[in-house]
Amino acid sequence: MTNSNEGAGPSAAALLEGRFEGRQAFRQAVRDALAAAAREGWREIVLCDADFEDWPLGERATLEALGAWAARGRRLVLLAANFDPLVRQHPRFVGWRKTWDHIIEARRCAKGDADDLPSAIWTPHWFLHRLDPRHATGVASQDAERRAQLREQIDECLRRSSSSAFPATTLGLSGG
Repeated sequence: MTNSNEGAGPSAAALLEGRFEGRQAFRQAVRDALAAAAREGWREIVLCDADFEDWPLGERATLEALGAWAARGRRLVLLAANFDPLVRQHPRFVGWRKTWDHIIEARRCAKGDADDLPSAIWTPHWFLHRLDPRHATGVASQDAERRAQLREQIDECLRRSSSSAFPATTLGLSGG
């Protein structure tokens, strides 16, 4: 089955392939990936980072792409060592997260495992992996073998993570 590539922005085939360097390149690759996910209906996205502090998650365009993607009933996995910086720096994302709680699994990596936590986007079609988050350098690819290796690393962190983190509500009460 072929994916439709209607609309503006890159398709999975047009997403970054190869090395990237710098925060702007990283952020643009994140934006492009989420736009492609919305347009192409990717079933699952895993976002993994120590704290998501320098990701463009609070930007209006990013949230519009996530909203369009989520409307298709997808699954988003968030894995972090610490969600506090995300909550402080990306309040729009926090609001979006509350709306789409039913498709989001947020998990906290165990303290000792934080150094093993990749800074990455993983999808069944493509991945982006920041090999050096401090300098925002890394690689993006559709390569199946490298994508499987990254997924194994993420799955190992998920196995050792706490069952839930970054709750949709802070009062412990749910409206539904």
